[in-house]
Amino acid sequence: MNKFKLYFIVLITSLSLFSCHKNDTEPIEPPRDFAVQYATDIANIEDYLKTNYFEVVNHPGYADDQDVTIAKLPTDGSKVSIMSYLDAPTYPKLLKKEVNLHGIKYAIYYLVLRPGVGISPCNVDGVLASYRGTYLSRSTATATTPSELTATFFEEVKNPQSFLSLNGVITGWSETFPLFKTGTAVINADGTVTNTNFGAGVMFLPSGLGYYSSGSGSIPAYSPLVFSFKLYDIQRLDQDNDGVFSFQEDRDGDGFMYDYRSTVNYPTAPADLVKYADDTDKDGVPDYLDIDDDGDNYTTKLEITKPEGTNSGLSLYFPYDPIVDNPLTTVVETETKGIPSYSAAGTPDYTSPGRLRIHLDKDHHAAKP
Repeated sequence: MNKFKLYFIVLITSLSLFSCHKNDTEPIEPPRDFAVQYATDIANIEDYLKTNYFEVVNHPGYADDQDVTIAKLPTDGSKVSIMSYLDAPTYPKLLKKEVNLHGIKYAIYYLVLRPGVGISPCNVDGVLASYRGTYLSRSTATATTPSELTATFFEEVKNPQSFLSLNGVITGWSETFPLFKTGTAVINADGTVTNTNFGAGVMFLPSGLGYYSSGSGSIPAYSPLVFSFKLYDIQRLDQDNDGVFSFQEDRDGDGFMYDYRSTVNYPTAPADLVKYADDTDKDGVPDYLDIDDDGDNYTTKLEITKPEGTNSGLSLYFPYDPIVDNPLTTVVETETKGIPSYSAAGTPDYTSPGRLRIHLDKDHHAAKP
């Protein structure tokens, strides 16, 4: 028995070593050139937009409101292509934006079914959204069969239960969701929620703004992606936990903040006006990731801490701006003072919208108001 065990172990070990050796010698395809792959992707996306049409359900207050289906154009001319909605004067309309990444200029086409009536997330906020995803693939032409572009379903979430951080999803999402707004939500007597007037659309993404060479689950590498979606709600996040929400650290107010330290994403650094647009101390770390925004060696969280004896609300920290209580909650959120600007003499300014808040003022005196 002991000898049998020994022989068995030796056999398994030998097989394992052989298997590892065989796998190690298999060739690994290096990532494709971003520009070359993008040229293929955008050609397929534009072909898809020109050869397909969409239909949308307008059913306010019901779960199927703004559901959209996409199908091949019929040959009888009874439908018009998605591309025909490009820059339409009314909704629905197809729009296009430019994204600078990987040293090239990507184009994102996005179909606005409804823009929404609430507020927009910034590109690092959380979103509560339903969505349906497909990927595009093109078959290889043969002597008897032409090449064909097809869309393959891979995932759908109809009733989202949690927020997804746009800072942790594919780039295409973080570039598109800020272009839409939330709607209104009503909690019904039975506990269900009815959403109305929410932003809804479809985004068409080249693989470089998706999963690129890695793929994901059933999605093959280098697949352009198509997502239909509905934006119900947003969640303001604080990526660096400095007490200031990330959207409030968007210095130029355009809804987008970028970390230009990645040489893969940004092989050539942008001009300083762009690079430091959301970086107060110009140290290369954008404010939403910087625990000391103004670079004065005092952390932002320390600088927005209320001095002892300051009774302007329940929080230990000044909010970005004064807060009015929400009567629908049991907690009293009222904060009468926002983050102050420093004043060498007189009373600090806690309320003026354009004040230089103390956590962004590296030249203020050591004594804090």
